[in-house]
Amino acid sequence: MPETRRLYYEDAYLMEFDAEVALKTEHEGLPAVILDRTAFYPESGGQPWDKGTLGGIEVLKVLDLDGAVLHVLKSEIAGGTVHGRVDGPIRFDHMQQHTGQHILSQAFYETLKGETLSFHLGPDVSTLEIGLRAISDTEWDRVEDRANAIVWEDRGVKTYFVPEEKIGEVPLRRPPKKQGLLRVVEVDGFDYSACGGTHCRRTGEVGMIKLTGVEKIRGNLRFEFRCGGRALRDHRGKDRTVRKLAGALSCSDGDVAAQVEKLVADTKTLKKRTRRLEERLAAFEAGEVIRAASGPLIAGVLEDKTPDEARFLALNVVKSGEFAVVYGVRSESQGHLIAARSDSLLADLRKLVPVIGSILPCKGGGGPSLVELVTSEKARLQEAVETAVGWLRANEEKLKT
Repeated sequence: MPETRRLYYEDAYLMEFDAEVALKTEHEGLPAVILDRTAFYPESGGQPWDKGTLGGIEVLKVLDLDGAVLHVLKSEIAGGTVHGRVDGPIRFDHMQQHTGQHILSQAFYETLKGETLSFHLGPDVSTLEIGLRAISDTEWDRVEDRANAIVWEDRGVKTYFVPEEKIGEVPLRRPPKKQGLLRVVEVDGFDYSACGGTHCRRTGEVGMIKLTGVEKIRGNLRFEFRCGGRALRDHRGKDRTVRKLAGALSCSDGDVAAQVEKLVADTKTLKKRTRRLEERLAAFEAGEVIRAASGPLIAGVLEDKTPDEARFLALNVVKSGEFAVVYGVRSESQGHLIAARSDSLLADLRKLVPVIGSILPCKGGGGPSLVELVTSEKARLQEAVETAVGWLRANEEKLKT
């Protein structure tokens, strides 16, 4: 394939250019072209391809084909000279994130000896896998502080090509993955990396560098980070959330976390207290249910109970004598069926599950003396209750009438 002159190597800020169509082809059923030169960056090294247009036609994908750059298009394009237009804001965003990644990777290594194992530049957040098992809040802050100090110093960022035989003269942060002529990105006096991506001219253009999340992966730590405009938007969203919470809790922004922790603790205490009260109420109500019952089989759809309340009531009833109970309960989005029996009865309620499942979709289960099923068709709860009652009468000698 014809080799493409890569204009983004010469000027990462070049957003418009003219080029000649060197080859028209297809890629996965879509029209595609190779140009004699291009400012479009192809997907490579963890950085996504540029977006934009060629001759007014949307560029859907840009791929690196060993010297040639393939532009996949939304529709056919005429041959000859075409005008290319790279989406400037997206390109600059990628430059901020990728340059920020170099700074952040070196900050991790310089501060904690954490080596960068992989990098991915996503549409909203980017990630770095670092060879660390754990990180403390203090260490986290040290890495961020060092990275942002390099930004504030507004150091120069330059790129140049080095022959493979001379690459040992460059203090690279990590050995190069490719051979031959290598492109080096140098953050003045701080970081040297073999990289083919697009980068800012100076570190000041990167803007703030912020770690925003972390998770364990393959025994290492994978960090989420945002730079520049992304960091600003992320902070803006979180700041608005904190201010709304502070208003709702009638406290200062700095006290929100403490207030939320207090609310969580209070909620747990209230839930425990509520559960104890529900259990006591269920014991009282069970007596009334038993007195009103016309036989050992009690069933119905309870309109004023939660699933937990219905379960407590059923269990209290079956503990008070020789009873079987089937209750239907409607929650906001689902229907619940609860079946329970006294230990003196012998019917295995687990066998009731496929019976109910044969008339309506449900999931759940339980043991021989208690099962609970959930269904999305809560309007059919009465049918499910009647089916369960029929099964109990047919399978439990003491309930047969």
